[in-house]
Amino acid sequence: MSRAKVTQARILQAATAEFAAHGLAGARVDRIAQAASANKNLIYVYFGSKEALFDAVFEAQVTQGLEAVPFTADDLPAYAGQVHDHCRKHPEVIRLTAWHRLECADRPEPATATSAYAAKLAAIETAQRDGRVSDAFPPAVLLALIVALATADSPVGATMPPSPTTWPCRDDEIRAGIVEAVRRLIALPQNR
Repeated sequence: MSRAKVTQARILQAATAEFAAHGLAGARVDRIAQAASANKNLIYVYFGSKEALFDAVFEAQVTQGLEAVPFTADDLPAYAGQVHDHCRKHPEVIRLTAWHRLECADRPEPATATSAYAAKLAAIETAQRDGRVSDAFPPAVLLALIVALATADSPVGATMPPSPTTWPCRDDEIRAGIVEAVRRLIALPQNR
């Protein structure tokens, strides 16, 4: 790997931590450069701007998540469990996604995310049409519900208690509950 690629990788790693902690507006290029042991000017040479660096970080995280959590409409409960596991192992994903929604809503999603989303919706639609998944919800709503369930106990999830120490459930219970909730969500009516 070339020296430039190694430096870019260090910058991306440092920027991931900085943006996850502080968002786009709160992140400081000086801190990123220091954490990456890189000259601040190299950030602009390699990425152009702080906003472009944020986009590169976000796209890298999206790509990593897509590779780590394969999608199949034939086992949506397992997919939800894997999304949950990935986000638990990589909490920066949830934080970066939240920052992206808060601060970058006017900018387009990464192309990898857009094409993956379209493919997921098409797979769900096919599974619904074939009678393998309930069609009680449109594909986009169903996918949103699955992801919401999978990330419900994340630091920015709607069900997170005030303190992790007050959460009454073990991690394995939460994961099992997510998988079961998705199983019930997609279950076909008994009278079909």
